[in-house]
Amino acid sequence: MSRIATPATIESAPSASQALLQAVKGQLGSVPNLFRMVANSPAALEGYLGLSGALRKASLPAATGERIALAVAEINRCGYCLAAHSYLGKHVAKLDESEIEANRNGTSHDEKARAAVEFAVHVTQQRGHINADNLNAVKAAGYSDAEIIEIVLHVALNTWTNYINQVAQTEIDFPVVDMKKVS
Repeated sequence: MSRIATPATIESAPSASQALLQAVKGQLGSVPNLFRMVANSPAALEGYLGLSGALRKASLPAATGERIALAVAEINRCGYCLAAHSYLGKHVAKLDESEIEANRNGTSHDEKARAAVEFAVHVTQQRGHINADNLNAVKAAGYSDAEIIEIVLHVALNTWTNYINQVAQTEIDFPVVDMKKVS
């Protein structure tokens, strides 16, 4: 059970969040628990949806965004996001099980995507304090300055959802995925 209230329906959410939740339902066909829980703060929900919408218009491929989300969720040990992005990675981004596993391990079978995921891992683990080699490697793989900024935004947005789900202990409403053992 979530430690922060999760409105059971769109109608039971704060009135300022209801239209936003209706838009989520129109886009996804349902309203996952994360969105309903965040709806307690209409401002936070609007901000989350705004950043998510902006990333959908970005030049970085959506599949790369899912790869990054999987790596960040594993690093931050967020069961909710790991379950959600494993599902989205498979069913929306069309990543196979081997690729999802590689992403969870902080890499990719796709050469160019590997550079983005590995850079995202460095940004996450080092909290942005990456070294010149990290930046040069992602640039050498062909990523533009704009795409590097988008990778960092993916890390930031996914870290926020990881943290809010961990704080709330949001009930997982996707197929549960076992977290890797920490060594």
